[in-house]
Amino acid sequence: MTESFRRSGEYDNPYQGAPVNPEWPPPPAHQPTAPTALLAEPVARPRARRPRGPVALIAAVAIVAAAIGGGTAYGIQELTGNDTVAAASSTSTNVIPSSQKGTVSGVAKAVSPSIVEINAQSNAGSSTGSGVIITSDGEIVTNNHVVSGASSVKVTTSDGKEYTAEVVGTDSSKDLALIKLQNASGLTVATLGDSSGVQVGDEVVAIGSPEGLTGTVTSGIVSALNRDVTVSTDESQGQQQQQQGGGGWPFEFGGQQFNGDTGSSTTTYKAIQTDASLNPGNSGGALIDMNGNIIGINSAMYSAAGSGSSDAGSVGLGFAIPINTVKSDLAKLRSGSQS
Repeated sequence: MTESFRRSGEYDNPYQGAPVNPEWPPPPAHQPTAPTALLAEPVARPRARRPRGPVALIAAVAIVAAAIGGGTAYGIQELTGNDTVAAASSTSTNVIPSSQKGTVSGVAKAVSPSIVEINAQSNAGSSTGSGVIITSDGEIVTNNHVVSGASSVKVTTSDGKEYTAEVVGTDSSKDLALIKLQNASGLTVATLGDSSGVQVGDEVVAIGSPEGLTGTVTSGIVSALNRDVTVSTDESQGQQQQQQGGGGWPFEFGGQQFNGDTGSSTTTYKAIQTDASLNPGNSGGALIDMNGNIIGINSAMYSAAGSGSSDAGSVGLGFAIPINTVKSDLAKLRSGSQS
């Protein structure tokens, strides 16, 4: 709420010209008072950082996602499939029309055109993942494990058009990759938000292609922040699992190893935890606030793998790489770095 003030001396004097009465001196000139209503945009209080006690959630990254076989334990699955915001907003950008602001349908309608399905082929097999369009001529952010080792990459946009893509840069330490569509223009670009403003309890929407089901929309909340997720960066692990039909997919949880060794090469990143349903194929897709801003890149899920296969569905424990991590890595990815 604002109030218009005049400079000193501009206020009308109601006593001007009145007889002087020494027993009743005129009151002092009116002084403007500060507004007492809350600001239109409340100032967010800094969130206290709590010590992070939970053990790291650890998963293995395959070059391509094969069916995960064997074992009855729990673990993190990479979200790559096989063979085939009104909650508090993290930014002031409103991607969604005001009439649909804060609705899942509004987020889906506004952001779905910016989410693609990615099909990667390699000597080991094929995989399906998702990606987020960040430039109108076809730059797309996805997970490194979606395209790592791929000999060819095909991308399908929400309107059904198919493009050939090349891998521009990869960063296995952050499980991020940048690909570029060939001969693309006029694409709908996603709005990248500010993940530093995300709070536990914020409503979110996830869009991706789980199990090749293009444009699947799910919703939930932010369950936790700064979760340690550790994944394998050893490509030979992925190749081995593909050749074995996924029978020895390795992961760790709670300090215990299941189905083999995660390998000597791993990386850990801080993730946003969400209960929005994520399944194999959601990797590289978007986690979105209720204003339509991308706040994370979906990357992993905690799954009860009763049969040890990727058929085990979401149990409401999904993880996304914060979008600020993505933005800070873009220059490296655009430079063509392959790491």
